This record gives sequence, structure tokens and C-alpha cells, in this order.
Amino acid sequence: MNTVSKSMYVKQQIVKLIEQGVYNAGEQLPSEIQMAKRFHVSRETFRDAIKMLEAEGRLLVKHGVGTFVIDPLPPIASNLERLSGSGEMIRLAGLTESESLISLANSPCPDEVAVKLGIRSGEEATVLQRIRNANGEPVMLSVNYLPVSVVGDLFDRVPFSGSLLHFVENHLSVKIVKADTEITVPLHIDRNCQQLLLHPQTTVLLLKQVHYDELNRPLFYSLDYMRNDIFSFHIRRSR
Repeated sequence: MNTVSKSMYVKQQIVKLIEQGVYNAGEQLPSEIQMAKRFHVSRETFRDAIKMLEAEGRLLVKHGVGTFVIDPLPPIASNLERLSGSGEMIRLAGLTESESLISLANSPCPDEVAVKLGIRSGEEATVLQRIRNANGEPVMLSVNYLPVSVVGDLFDRVPFSGSLLHFVENHLSVKIVKADTEITVPLHIDRNCQQLLLHPQTTVLLLKQVHYDELNRPLFYSLDYMRNDIFSFHIRRSR
């Protein structure tokens, strides 16, 4: 068993002890020496396990005092720290997902998008536009820019539907691991925004996103218009 798996094992065992009520919220764990001996690991390995549990909000380490069990915070819905596809968000909301293709064609990349993707202005990009529906009603409109230098003729060779994240990963043998996201409020005169203004109370958020692979290479840029009466986003802030 290597150091990482030993630390993970200790972490899992401590979680079990907490769930079994051996250690309850507010109680202090035995000393580092005692706990390391209990699990037959080094003190360094035990510290690694404690760091993981502290990061998860299960333990509070007071230096010079001790380590205490605390109640973890409840998960937050639509956590912006987690990268997920729009279809997944619709399904998690308990709604039935479907989609309508608006257009799929190659065209010169606009200046703003080219800068985000690190390509030359006017370089060819495959532009995918579609509407995502929930229970048969439009709730999201996406405009995706994928450099032809990255995707080639992929969309000509393979029929597209469903998650763009999964489609790109499966057919280009890459893994999308992160996205830079800017949240704005589009003007009501924005044509894409107008297609979602179905009810008087409807408002729209615009997520401008650059998606990156494991080598930090930008793979595609997205403009995601999302109805605010359907989608809401949260982030947990800390000091």
C-alpha cells in the first residue's frame, strides 16, 4: 500500500468512526501519536488524512490545541466550482431534457473569441448553435466556437447530439478539466437572449466560458444564455 492509498484508507476509517458515533461533532480526536498507532501508519501519513478531512469540512485543526470533529456543511446546488454540462443541470433539476439545433457551420472566428481561444482573428471555427429545452420549453441557448485547427472535420464525420463536453472528449481523445467562466446579464435587445424571453418574469444570464484540457489548452468557447427562472448558481466563499 503506497503513501497515498494509506492516507486515503485512514481518511475512510476516520469517516466511518464519525458516522458510527465513535467521535461526534464537537469532540476532540485522540492525539496524533495515538491515532497513527491505531491505524499502524506513520504520523506523516496520518497528517495527510487529516488534511483531506479538514479540506472537506469534517475536521477543524486548532494548532497547539487539537483536532475536532465538526458537522460538514450541506452541499450547495448548482455549485459553480463544479464543471458540468447543461443537460446534466437540467436533469438534476428534475426536468426532461431535449434540444433543437439552430445551425452548425464553419465561419471566421470573431476577434473577441479568437483572443479567448489563442488563435488568429478570422481563423476558421466550427460554430454550433442550439437551444436546450426542459419539459418541452426553451430554457437555454448555446453558441459554441471550436477551432477547425482543433476539431478538423469531426462534425462532418460524426453526427452530433447531447453533451458537447462528452462529444469532444470521446472523439478527440482529450479530457476537459476546467473552464474559465464570466457571468454577465445580456441586453434585452440581444437576439439570442430574446429567444428565451417567453414569460414576463423571465430574465436571462449569460455565461461566457473557455474550456481547457489537461495541458491547459483552450478547446472551445461558449456563450450560454440561461433562463434565470430555471437556473440559479451558487458558490461557497471563504476567508
